[in-house]
This record gives sequence, C-alpha cells and structure tokens, in this order.
Amino acid sequence: MSLDDAAEELASALGVDETEVKADLEKLVSYSVPMDEAKQSLRRKYGDGGSGGGGGTPSETDIADITPESGNVTVSARVLTVGKRSIRYEGDEQIIFEGELADESGRISYTAWNDFSLSPGDTITAGNAGVREWDGEPELNLGGSTTVTLREDPLEVPYAVGGERDLIELEPGDRGRTIEVRVLEVEGRTIDGRDGETEILSGEVGDETTRLPFTDWDPHDELAEGASVRLADVYVDEFRGVPSVNVTEFSTVDPVAAVDVSDSATEMSVRAAVASGGVYDVLLTGNVIEVRDGSGLIQRCPECGRVVQNDQCRTHGQVDPEDDLRVKAILDDGTDTVTAILDRELTAEVYGGTLEDALEHARDEMNRDVVADRIATRLEGREYRVRGSLSVDEYGANLNASEFAESDADPEARAAAFLAEVEG
Repeated sequence: MSLDDAAEELASALGVDETEVKADLEKLVSYSVPMDEAKQSLRRKYGDGGSGGGGGTPSETDIADITPESGNVTVSARVLTVGKRSIRYEGDEQIIFEGELADESGRISYTAWNDFSLSPGDTITAGNAGVREWDGEPELNLGGSTTVTLREDPLEVPYAVGGERDLIELEPGDRGRTIEVRVLEVEGRTIDGRDGETEILSGEVGDETTRLPFTDWDPHDELAEGASVRLADVYVDEFRGVPSVNVTEFSTVDPVAAVDVSDSATEMSVRAAVASGGVYDVLLTGNVIEVRDGSGLIQRCPECGRVVQNDQCRTHGQVDPEDDLRVKAILDDGTDTVTAILDRELTAEVYGGTLEDALEHARDEMNRDVVADRIATRLEGREYRVRGSLSVDEYGANLNASEFAESDADPEARAAAFLAEVEG
C-alpha cells in the first residue's frame, strides 16, 4: 500500500484531516518505522485503539515507565537541555529542537518539530507526545498534536540542568551541549554536501579532561588554532567509534580565557579500552607479538588514499598507485590485543630510514618484503607505549598511533596490576 493510500484510509477511518495524517505518517516512515507499525501508532494517536477510543489526551506517565511501545503519552518534566539544528526533510530544510527532559523517575531524549520556546530549567507538561525508538531507547516526539504547558512550580529532579560538560563527559547522541575548549588543530575542507560543495572546518579540541575531534558545518572565524572558546549548542555524534563535536549555524562561539589542555592521554589496559567501544586519545602499553601482513612498503590510491592491490582501488578501479610506509602491529598487554597502526612518519622511525631509503632497500634486494621483515625483527617481542585514537568495529580494534616508543616500565609492576584487574 502506498503512503497516499494509507493516509487516505486512516483519515477516513479515524475521521481526521488527511493532510495531517499524511504528514505524521511520512514522519514516522522517514524514521524507518514499518508501515503497519506507523499506522497503528497513528490509530493510537487519534483515538482508535489507544486510550479507550476517546481520542483525548493520554493520562500522565512517569518517564521511567515509557517504552518504545508506549504510543502517545503525557509527561510532566523539567527541561534539562535544548539544542537547535537544521535537517533535510522531504527535500526541504526543517528546523528541529532536541535535548533531554527529566522527572523524579528518569531522563528521556526528545525532538520537538515545532518551536515550543523551551528553555533549560523550564518545568512543562507535554500532552499527547509521541514515542519512538532511537538507538534502542524511547524518545519523545513533540509535534503538531502535542500541547506544551509551562508550569509555575519547578519540578525537582536528580539531574543537572543545562548543557555544560567537560569533553570527557560527552557521549554520542548528546544535544544542546556547551563546552569550553582550546582549538588544537583546524583545517578547512571542501566536501560534497547535501546542497553541493560545502566548506567546513575540522580538527581537534581539548580541555583538562581529554581531546576530541570536531567539525564546524558553518565555519566560524573564531575557531582558529590556539584559540580558547566557549561553544554553546553543539551536538555530538560518533566518528570512528569515539564522540565527535559538531558545531552548526545555531551554535555560538565566544572567546574565553585560556583553557588548559592536558598533555597526557588516558592510560588504560587494552581490555578496558576495547570494552569502551572507542577512545580518541588513549595510551596503551603492551608487547608487539606480531607485525601483520600489509606492513612495510604499501601502495595507496592517489584519489582516496586507500591501500591498493595490483594497482586496483576498490573505489576508483585501475590507478597509478603511490608508495607509502605503514606498520600494522598486534599489541598484547595480557588482557587483550589491539592492532596498532603506524603512519609513514612513525614507520620511518622504527624502520630506520625514509620512504626513499625503503624503496632503495627493496630494489637492491629485489623484494619489497624486506622492509616489513626488518621492521618485524626490530619490533616483535619488545614492549611499547602507544598513544593514539582507538576505534572498535566489526573488523576489530585498531589504534591509530600518534606516538610510539619502547617502554621503560617495570614489567613486574605491570603484571601485578593486570593480575589485580583480571581478578576484580
């Protein structure tokens, strides 16, 4: 059944405006809700099979009791955060408002499709709010059929009001966050955006707790390398398994006094780092037990930088590849293993020569494998401290190294610490 037919059928059965039903149905389907589930949700919303068939506002529900199957609900809650963002919906720009609500029982994310003039700290009653599933959790949808009433008596909740956070506290999915950071790296790039070529800024920011990548989708001049700034109304998504800060046209960027940035990375066992799902700046210590295939002299596509085999790029087909150096080393600390990936600069250090030296070595021996063999001889069986960005996906755990140095740690002390971790 087409969306138009489904909307007509529902409007006729429920006795409501077809245009409104169609808009609601399109919204649900755009969130990948199956058509049958979307139709059932709208039946509940408009009073057929939801709250006794009366079509009235649902009775009030505690946030902790809301599930993705709750249909429409009414909640009284404190507004914790409010973020503003622009999305593409059916080819048009749509401004939405996002954040968190809370009552005494729990917290829940929300998306408001209309401007209800929400502010952090407000206590509201949201009537006939829709519920959908997002990343396995329920989320409130405040739309055209939702009523929002501001209450004078503030609701006391066991959660902080406002979006101020340290970088270490940010999680993918956060909306309406405010951070104070120093810009450590920044570069302008041109990407293929939804409206064609788009100029953006990307780089790295830091504070006393950690460092994270960022993207500015509406380049702000204030985001210059070395600048300390307060970024208000940013959202957080996931990039290579770690939180990534996103600055938009609705974000404000204001200079602040110099922000201190920690020079040290978070030091963890390999097991703890892998279990976290990804860490942007982490320090791991372990033994290199193997230098993997794909190390030493490699060749990359000149267009996308991917490693190629037999002059074939998976994206660009037959290419004239460019030579490069890389190490893929398995690091084992006794708790788990991770693949440490060293770029050209770090690989040259452990090899003991430049890319040109490696190419000459391979030509002299008439074998490109000699470069990887030398690297393996120098690394395998030794303990190293590796700093970098850890990502975890279906292909395993990879640590893109920024620092790689032989360890001078006491092996007995490390063994005792790992034993204590394993035993609990």
